[in-house]
Amino acid sequence: MAKTRKSKTNSARPVGMFRRLRRRVLRGILLAFILVLAWILSYSVIPVPGTFYMLAESGRQGQMVDYQWTPIERMSPHLARAVVAAEDANFCKHWGFDLGAIRSAISEGGNRGASTITQQTVKNAFLWHGRSWPRKALEALLTPVVELSWSKKRILEVYLNIAEFDEGVFGAEAAARHYFGVGPEDLTATQAARLAAILPSPKTRDAGNPGPFVRQRAAQIVDGAATIARDGRASCFED
Repeated sequence: MAKTRKSKTNSARPVGMFRRLRRRVLRGILLAFILVLAWILSYSVIPVPGTFYMLAESGRQGQMVDYQWTPIERMSPHLARAVVAAEDANFCKHWGFDLGAIRSAISEGGNRGASTITQQTVKNAFLWHGRSWPRKALEALLTPVVELSWSKKRILEVYLNIAEFDEGVFGAEAAARHYFGVGPEDLTATQAARLAAILPSPKTRDAGNPGPFVRQRAAQIVDGAATIARDGRASCFED
């Protein structure tokens, strides 16, 4: 009888250890979820102090990046319209993912991007750069959370503040002064369009001394910005 009890006790130990380990893992996952949610919610009201990518660029360059938070109210409305027209014309209509753009990207063999401004904001504010599947999976998980907890205007405000416009130049404030020597509130429609035109490749394009492609693209963006202003696709971020 004593041997039977001892055998049951020994067999129960691994089961008990597994249950305790499972509880700890679940608690860890819950804690991580709460911390990430608190992080996301905090950025819905406070200026973003910096990003992982800014930190990496600062280390790579050996100096601080040029970055200063500016409220969207102190930016020219031309800039918000230009960036939306260039990067995500249906920004006001989707919930974080543009299914039409995704289908078009797939039909074209993945040669064009389909990331929305919300997805790019999530990547820039909370994740790292690169094309790895773990990052894309986290981006897909966090994008709906940001859409649910932030206003569209806030999403665009954060994006305009933390997007890279040149090597070590981040946000509308730094970009406007770097390229044109003016504050972001004084950007003209053409200047705003040139900034939007370089966003896909800020380290290889120049808004201040644009080549033929940037000039042509900027002209298209000026037209696109006027179009979304007329048809209501700018309504979600303009008072």
